[in-house]
Amino acid sequence: MTRELITAWSDYQIALDRLLALATHQILIYDDDLGQLSLDGLRLAHLQRILNHGTPNALRIALRNAVRLRNHHPRLIGLLGTWSHLAAAQQTPETLAHLRDSMILVDRRHGLIRFEQAHPRSKLLLDDPEAIVPYVHRFASIWDEGGEPVSTVTLGL
Repeated sequence: MTRELITAWSDYQIALDRLLALATHQILIYDDDLGQLSLDGLRLAHLQRILNHGTPNALRIALRNAVRLRNHHPRLIGLLGTWSHLAAAQQTPETLAHLRDSMILVDRRHGLIRFEQAHPRSKLLLDDPEAIVPYVHRFASIWDEGGEPVSTVTLGL
């Protein structure tokens, strides 16, 4: 069981890479717009690895603003489309717009919790299922509020 306080963006990025490398079955993400997560390259490969495992609800992404996902993450959108039976993303409803934190939860054992979306101050929890349980419940509550599913289909001519 490890707990670390993160106070710099560079340390946040390192913690995110450590966290995603530990994932084996499930990744839950609640974030403003994925701006600080850069889910491309090796990070996208970690998501692909989880989806290859075949666990139901393997990847869930809840965003306050999904515009960046739609416009700047075509590979992630493609991944969500290909694995739509195991992965989903949705924009949370306006009633949750006041929430300012972010979290990435992995396998119900590990998590990276950012206290304020605009700042790097966060905590990294590794191999601490008891500490992760309240965050898993919170994510489930946020997800259950519904919202607008992010379409993985490009409309046009």
